[in-house]
Amino acid sequence: MEEKFRQKPSDVVKVVLFGPESTGKTTLSEQLARHYNTVWVPEYAREFLQDKWNNERKTCEPHDLLPIAEGQMRLENELTKKTTDVLICDTDLLETKVYSEAYYVGHCDPLLEKYAIQNTYDLYFLTYIDVPWQQDDLRDKPNERERMFQYFKETLEKHNRNFVTLKGDKKTRLADAIKHIDQLLKS
Repeated sequence: MEEKFRQKPSDVVKVVLFGPESTGKTTLSEQLARHYNTVWVPEYAREFLQDKWNNERKTCEPHDLLPIAEGQMRLENELTKKTTDVLICDTDLLETKVYSEAYYVGHCDPLLEKYAIQNTYDLYFLTYIDVPWQQDDLRDKPNERERMFQYFKETLEKHNRNFVTLKGDKKTRLADAIKHIDQLLKS
């Protein structure tokens, strides 16, 4: 069972877009994948939870988090095989852990927590809340963006993750992200 949450070994540079909802992570993931002519790992939770909403009119529940984590790692491990240099991840298990704790009064399944901390990435881009909020079926915290941003930042610091905060418009964020990824690829 635990194997489902583990990263498979790889020599590619792995970059994660990390931060509160509606801060441009998916847009930037797509842009970076195009720039580097590579694949990007979409956020599995989006598809999973949108299907749940469409079929049951229910939002995320604690028992959904392990299937979401499993789906995320399955996608990441499959797509890692399709690139040779850099893999752009729209999210990771650490983000799922943050949402679990934020929504379920500090609780995170021990298995999710273990692999959220154990799986490693070369660089995190923490996306700031200076982009306009975009409502959809799944987003529900437009008035808690600052608090959520701080929680994401504190999580990266607590777990000693290498991260850069991205601010500004799409063009500025993309240029800043490319600069940092290029430095990683050179080293």
